[in-house]
Amino acid sequence: MSDGYAEAADGPGLGVAVKDGKPPDETDNANYFCEYAYLYHQMDMLEDVHRTGSYFDAITRNRDSFKDKVVLDVGAGTCILSIFAAKAGAKQVFAVEATDMAVRSRKIVEAQGLSHIIHVVQGTIETATLPCMVDVIISEWMGYFLLRESMLDSVLVARDRFLKPGGALFPSHATLFLAPVGPFKACREKQQTFDGERQHFEDFNGSMVQWYSTDFSCMREEFLAEQRMYYLQTGMFVNLSPKQLAGTASPVLEMDLLKITVEDLKAARPLSCTMRVSKDGHLDGFAGYFDVAFRGSPQNPVKQEVVLTTAPTTSTHTHWGQQWDWRQPTPLQLRQSCPRQQQDVFRGRGSWPANDLCQTCKHSLFGFFPALQVNRGDSLECKLVINRQKKNHRLLQLDACFSVVGPGDTQIREKREDSWNLD
Repeated sequence: MSDGYAEAADGPGLGVAVKDGKPPDETDNANYFCEYAYLYHQMDMLEDVHRTGSYFDAITRNRDSFKDKVVLDVGAGTCILSIFAAKAGAKQVFAVEATDMAVRSRKIVEAQGLSHIIHVVQGTIETATLPCMVDVIISEWMGYFLLRESMLDSVLVARDRFLKPGGALFPSHATLFLAPVGPFKACREKQQTFDGERQHFEDFNGSMVQWYSTDFSCMREEFLAEQRMYYLQTGMFVNLSPKQLAGTASPVLEMDLLKITVEDLKAARPLSCTMRVSKDGHLDGFAGYFDVAFRGSPQNPVKQEVVLTTAPTTSTHTHWGQQWDWRQPTPLQLRQSCPRQQQDVFRGRGSWPANDLCQTCKHSLFGFFPALQVNRGDSLECKLVINRQKKNHRLLQLDACFSVVGPGDTQIREKREDSWNLD
């Protein structure tokens, strides 16, 4: 590619120059994009067998959705999804990557012998130029709590700019769940650390008065507010197992990616859900996780739906916060060592059990300080607003109100309102 242009192969509506887009602005690059230009981070994501395997299954089990189609890969990275699409029969694939990983992607594509199908376009999707509309958009855009990083905005821009009427997005649907969390050590440690900072300030102020005759007590409340935000009102990324949940998860946000708009995402409309408590005791917080489904579109439905879930499991490792441990089996070794039923899944027969293949995500956990006291059978009602932080639109702020209601009651037994940052 020279001067940002490459000629697309001949075909209906093709043969027009493909033009690279502009790079991200310096602030957005520093806050977000720059990390994705490193191979170690791309390898981290690729070695997540649950994530990569789900996309592989969604594409290769639904070859009719890709055969002779024009595909757009948004945030292509190493072009792994583009390669899957090309091998599934896509006629053309435009792989748009904002970072310098695009330079390496071209080498990877060439090494696979797919340069005649996959065209790597460097620049943001908002500024890139394609020669035609596309039949399918593929992207791995999900962040912590589903929406952190705000990459979905770019996917929706791509949809509005380039997707043909009746075209499909992979994934096509996304659901964010909330779940109550029981006693959790990290929450107690955060409270203890915050209490320690309270004493730290008293010791500090006493020393300043004693040695320098300067009283900082006018800063006490501001210091405690600062420390509370850092320790108690900032979400944690943790590994949750099912036994640490204190009740059933409930969907709080469901999205059809063909219908939702960027304006919808930015509007921060109130959301609500009700979680059922299954254990007596106290709730140290609530967690968020997500599922995405690959269903195609009404005009181009898939033959076999695949769901990528990040629900708490008894296992380990996904790229949403974890790296594949080199001491663990590789994906190939894992496949070969699986029981017969799981090997059938790898060969394209059967479906992925949610808890198989040693996978979980780091889940987003938000603490209750102090903990909420609950009984089995209670309902935990939640009203939630997901905002974007003013300092960085790719980070989130949650404003929530939780109410504990007993079974068969209409009276609220306890109510809690608070805000949390997800940095």
